[in-house]
Amino acid sequence: MASQGGSGSTSKPPGLGGQPYLQAFANPLMSDFVSDWSPMHDAAVNGRLFSLRMLISQGYGVNLITADRVSPLHEACLGGHSTCASVLLKHGAQVDGVTVDWHTPLYNACVSGSQDCVNLLLEHGASPHAVCDLASPIHEAVKRGHLGCMESLVSHGANINENIRHLGTPLYVACENQQIACAKRLLESGPLSLMQICRLRIRKCFGIKQHHRISELLLPEELKRFLLHI
Repeated sequence: MASQGGSGSTSKPPGLGGQPYLQAFANPLMSDFVSDWSPMHDAAVNGRLFSLRMLISQGYGVNLITADRVSPLHEACLGGHSTCASVLLKHGAQVDGVTVDWHTPLYNACVSGSQDCVNLLLEHGASPHAVCDLASPIHEAVKRGHLGCMESLVSHGANINENIRHLGTPLYVACENQQIACAKRLLESGPLSLMQICRLRIRKCFGIKQHHRISELLLPEELKRFLLHI
């Protein structure tokens, strides 16, 4: 899938003359086998949930990667297909996999503007922080005006004042790209409040798989809803 504005997927486009790249598979059961492209990637990027489930049932690995280290999860998030991403994560997809261009699934979700994908990845433990200055999720979200994605990142601890040398801060990027809504929200956010810090700490103590147990705490319902992001 072609990249947008220099950001996004590192996947391979169709070859010259309209001929697709050859698919070479030594064994579909090898979960980390490197190929140029696979049916898994194709199903994920196009949101073909039934095909994706069928391929997984046939033994295709969810962590199959291309030569550029692009996984099906990268492609599902770039396409904004949260249901496909959910299936991949359920079957063990690496939530923080990194491509040769330092793109993570979370970064790709910010490219596509899918808040559902962003929330799903964060709920499965994805780091809201940039792996490298070349691919910062929050900078990419504000650059494209994806306010919901930005808010989800901030609520999970992303640094709104992260200053990247060649980009600047998220606020600078938002202003440079005339993303007024993002700029306004960043100005309103400021540093994390004590309440936000406490929420992040409590959720971390429970762990991603036990967040639902917060509802069992002997706390006021309003506080439970706050801790659960409801």
